[in-house]
Amino acid sequence: MKHIHIVLIILTGFFSCAPKQNSATGDPIANSYGNILDIRYTPQADKRCYGWFTDAGSWYGFTLPEKEKWVNGFCGPFQLDMNQREWISKSIINVCFEEEDRSTVYQSDTTIYYPGRLYMKASSGQGVIEQELIFINASTVLLSVKSNRKSLFRFWGDAFPENAICSTEKNSFLITSPSGEGVMVTFPPETGLLTGSNGYETLSPHPGSAEVVISFFTDPVTKLLAVQKATSVLAETAPYRQETAARWEGYLANALRDDMPDDFNRVAAKAVVTLISNWKVARGDLFHDGVVPSHGVGYFMGFWGWDSWKHAVALARFAPDLAKDQVRTMFDYQTREGMIIDCIYSDASENNARNSKPPLASWAVNAIFEATNDTGFVKEMYPKLLTYYQWWYEKRDHDGNGICEFGSCDGTLEAAAWESGMDNAIRFDHAGMIKNADDAWSINQESVDLNYFLAYEYRLLKKMAGIADKAFEEKERYGSIKDYFFVPEPGFFFDKRLDGSYVMEEGTEACIPLWTQLATPEQAASCVKLFTDTAKFATYIPFPTIAADNPEFMPAGYWRGPIWLDQVYFGISGLRNYGYRAEADKFTEQVFTRLEGLTGEKPIHENYDTHNGKTLKAPHFSWSAAHLLMLYWEYGNTNGQLRVDN
Repeated sequence: MKHIHIVLIILTGFFSCAPKQNSATGDPIANSYGNILDIRYTPQADKRCYGWFTDAGSWYGFTLPEKEKWVNGFCGPFQLDMNQREWISKSIINVCFEEEDRSTVYQSDTTIYYPGRLYMKASSGQGVIEQELIFINASTVLLSVKSNRKSLFRFWGDAFPENAICSTEKNSFLITSPSGEGVMVTFPPETGLLTGSNGYETLSPHPGSAEVVISFFTDPVTKLLAVQKATSVLAETAPYRQETAARWEGYLANALRDDMPDDFNRVAAKAVVTLISNWKVARGDLFHDGVVPSHGVGYFMGFWGWDSWKHAVALARFAPDLAKDQVRTMFDYQTREGMIIDCIYSDASENNARNSKPPLASWAVNAIFEATNDTGFVKEMYPKLLTYYQWWYEKRDHDGNGICEFGSCDGTLEAAAWESGMDNAIRFDHAGMIKNADDAWSINQESVDLNYFLAYEYRLLKKMAGIADKAFEEKERYGSIKDYFFVPEPGFFFDKRLDGSYVMEEGTEACIPLWTQLATPEQAASCVKLFTDTAKFATYIPFPTIAADNPEFMPAGYWRGPIWLDQVYFGISGLRNYGYRAEADKFTEQVFTRLEGLTGEKPIHENYDTHNGKTLKAPHFSWSAAHLLMLYWEYGNTNGQLRVDN
């Protein structure tokens, strides 16, 4: 192989360039949260693994190699798109010393997943090699390598996909799929590359340290941009490392409190990592950036309605621009009638427009405004929010009494239950569907959570009308529901059928009148008796979706008993809103200390077993992370959620 040696710029602070420090240690904040998640997995030619290091909105991810299946390079990349999930390589860049060959055995010394970067150190008989991987942006990754000895590095990599085309262009190795999407590995200029049918090998042009760029592209245009970016990064890497470090220090500095226990801070840092890991940039039919529910599960690689509102509320504090785009991306598909559809994907043919989701969009926009004071964003969103609010009364109020029902556009109860967000909730077991119009059907019961959400949205819209300098002429409907859903015995809120009877299932939907601060103090006090009853809602993990003494309760039964952290948040925040601070703090402590693996290396999950805190469905779940942050921010405070004046 021919090698052309060039001089690389030697940079100080090779692995630790950061502008903000932990006041207690003098180190960057991110350094306090090593191995925040366990993402060790050495791939084979498969689609396995359930969590990656991914950042900056990228649709690609990497893992740390397993100690028992060591490869001396970061594993991947893995293509995260719903329809293209596959490992591109076991390790696109492996490294050893020049004197060694591919068969040299390296011993794993250290592997660490820090917020915003991966680090590994491994050794052979020749010496020690350290590697760090960071995302510069969604399509550009920087690998930095250094050693304790002045030797050249040998790099090599192979491709997994059988139909991939491997090629070389100057100092870059490319793996391109038949669709034109691909991965490019770029070495410093004038590096000689030896390529085969499915891989490459080369030597670094300078001993002791090296830097390599991994790029992702979707077509010839983005490929050209990737080449230009790689050239720019390799010309001077320090500013890019500083920018990435500063971005993460900003996230953590804005999200973390300085008066919290270390374990609580670790949970909050993990929540930030989870949300940013699930950030995906605009792609295909997704026209704005947003946060997917979980990058670890293929069917969750899209954007959902009420997930998006929850994500945006949490992101507003530490990533407000992303929060704004998270809201915008759902409104990109707002219908002419005002409906926000259930979910959207990079391939719009996969979208679900059979139903909407609970109306919390104004809550998200208000949280962004409270965090940023961006009146322009309020003015941009207000007309769309108002139309969405009005859509509910036009399409989901069967008898025109100003009290709405969840429903669907296709007349199915399945889609109507999806619209509630509580897909198989016990309260819908005996429900039926009634037709409002050709494109609108309702469940034959009016839901307490829906109508209190709408009442809260009304107040937020009234506030935002003033900010947007718009006249507000909507009818006040709160008076109609003030006592409508409350049953004095047992002193709780319940859905109400259109025939006037109540659906007497005690569920967390009853938390919403307290969370929105629209329950009377007397109603709240009555509900708190059930919320603090260990036989009902004060379980090992508090606020199961249905009271634990319900005959149909299932602690691992999806919406029929498990812990969903959005419901936990609504319940705890509702308590805090009415002055039950001690109870709210106690429940928060139980959540943070009892959920399996939360303060350790396990990912935040979609839901949990009520009675033992064991993880259930999807890992790396965004709305769980968002609500953990909200609980963390409100813990110990006399006031609860961001709100408007009554």
